[in-house]
Amino acid sequence: MAVWGVKGLTAFAVTFALTAGTALASDALVDAKWVQDNLNNPKVRIFEVSVDTGVYERGHIPSAAHLNWHADLVDPERRDIASREAFEKVLRDAGVDKDTTIVLYGDNNNWFAAWGAWVFEVYGLGNNVKLLDGGRKLWEAEGLPLDTALPDHPDSSLTLADRDTSVRARFVDVVAVAEGKQDVKLVDIRSADEYAGKIFAPEGVKELSVRAGHIPGAVNVPWGKIVNEDGTFKSEADIRAIYAEQGIDGSTPVITYCRIGERSSHTWFALKKILGYDVRNYDGSWTEYGNAVGVPVKNVAGTIWTGK
Repeated sequence: MAVWGVKGLTAFAVTFALTAGTALASDALVDAKWVQDNLNNPKVRIFEVSVDTGVYERGHIPSAAHLNWHADLVDPERRDIASREAFEKVLRDAGVDKDTTIVLYGDNNNWFAAWGAWVFEVYGLGNNVKLLDGGRKLWEAEGLPLDTALPDHPDSSLTLADRDTSVRARFVDVVAVAEGKQDVKLVDIRSADEYAGKIFAPEGVKELSVRAGHIPGAVNVPWGKIVNEDGTFKSEADIRAIYAEQGIDGSTPVITYCRIGERSSHTWFALKKILGYDVRNYDGSWTEYGNAVGVPVKNVAGTIWTGK
């Protein structure tokens, strides 16, 4: 097998990468016109997954159902994604079947919509899922219609697969990488100040860790570097180049992480679905790792937790 280098790829690898990436990109993203043309398509289900769950009620894409990330995508009793049975019920109620095309969109540049896409991937429906490129931000900017009516679809008899653990990184996996026991690239997609340890978390958030910094060996590629001003993803070529500059070229498995796993899902989506790389999302992220006892942390700024 050809080895892909940071500075360049073999001719075969370049051809393979570009061909695979192009196919994946066309399959993974849809634009606003595609959504408009398929609003009444019985084989399509549209879901809004927004950080601010209240925006759905104030107006959403016509025929879109609501996936409330607080309730529909998580286990209410454990820090975990929704159980197969619970998620299955949500999708059955929305009329999703095994051959349904699922379109996700949301606010904040599709952060939680991408996290939703990752949850669908865990349960075997990843190939059915597309993101509305640009999400709610672009839809509203173009003045496209919003509706407050709730969709009503006949229930389906969907049966979800067991969880696919190959797309999810756990605490023990990233500790192994941090200690040099696994050859995996870590991508920290948080801001430069979070990565350097200058701050513990973005201003105003509640989920915190008692240590600042990043997982040793991780490179910092803030999620916003791969996004255009209108909220759409940059071109496949641009995204590939941005990550190649940091040694992420598809030759080595990748784990993405952020603070609670949602921003890193956005990067997971780009690397996995647009570029076709072997990527796992670490949804425990910094609030798990940064609060763990006995694991190494790289803290360039030297910031120390004082309880304030």
